[in-house]
Amino acid sequence: MTLAQEAETEARAVLDEACRTAGIDASGAELMRLGENALYRLPGRIVARIARAGQAMAAAREVKIARWLEAHQVPAVQAVPGLEQPVVIEGRAVTWWVELPPHRHGTAIQVATALRRLHDLPIPTGFEIGRLDPFVRLTERIERAATLTEDDRAWMRKRLAALRTRWEVLPAGLPDRVVHGDAWIGNVVGTDDGRVVLLDLERCSVGPPEWDLTSTAVKAFTLAGISTDDYRRFVASYGHDVITWQGFETLRDIREFRMTCMAAQVAGENPVRHPEIVHRLACLRGQRGPRPWTWQAVP
Repeated sequence: MTLAQEAETEARAVLDEACRTAGIDASGAELMRLGENALYRLPGRIVARIARAGQAMAAAREVKIARWLEAHQVPAVQAVPGLEQPVVIEGRAVTWWVELPPHRHGTAIQVATALRRLHDLPIPTGFEIGRLDPFVRLTERIERAATLTEDDRAWMRKRLAALRTRWEVLPAGLPDRVVHGDAWIGNVVGTDDGRVVLLDLERCSVGPPEWDLTSTAVKAFTLAGISTDDYRRFVASYGHDVITWQGFETLRDIREFRMTCMAAQVAGENPVRHPEIVHRLACLRGQRGPRPWTWQAVP
């Protein structure tokens, strides 16, 4: 049995037990994605999300955030109402969400509009939303990067320490707001019923709005995933260009490093992905020329 098969078997066992606990029908459950989280489609337009071990508090906070956004009429993924969430099975938090209608990645303008609406909200007072931590789980991912050499891991540890120092001395920018925390284009979608919906709220917190804006700038100028014209439309729609801020390069470098650490984690679980982490590290080390770089998506 491969590592991926083992992970799927473990996730399905957790799902079955969680559904029994919550009184939800798990018959015919369909695996949608097996990555950072495992997603299953269930009867009744319910999507079950199974987090990695140790994420129960984050999962509970995500449900609260989703319900807070719904109360403020901000279109976002909706937690199934009437259920106590999460259910924790063998250390893994399971939450349930209303399945979206057919949808696609948001356009640059849709992302900008969604972020503008989110950033205009008042900071919640009814629960502790937490402060943005751009380095969450990075040490764990570095240490578990089983396909990397010790020299590579040593370089990543040093890079992480340097980025932490730079984060601590960021220049003044926009006032802190509620931020999405992982606002790349795939986490803002346009649905067939005409909505623009925020997904994956687990990093939602209070922090600099520039963190959210940097994701689209990285998409444009690190990865050439959208055109410069699309980026200009994004800036015009949101009303602020993060690239003009003196702290932008720090946030860009942190975002690129997070993406590299994710690739390291994926390669550790699926060695077929190892060439991608080698390539990303070479880019960060200046061995693949200037940006933009071509990075392959990892789950």
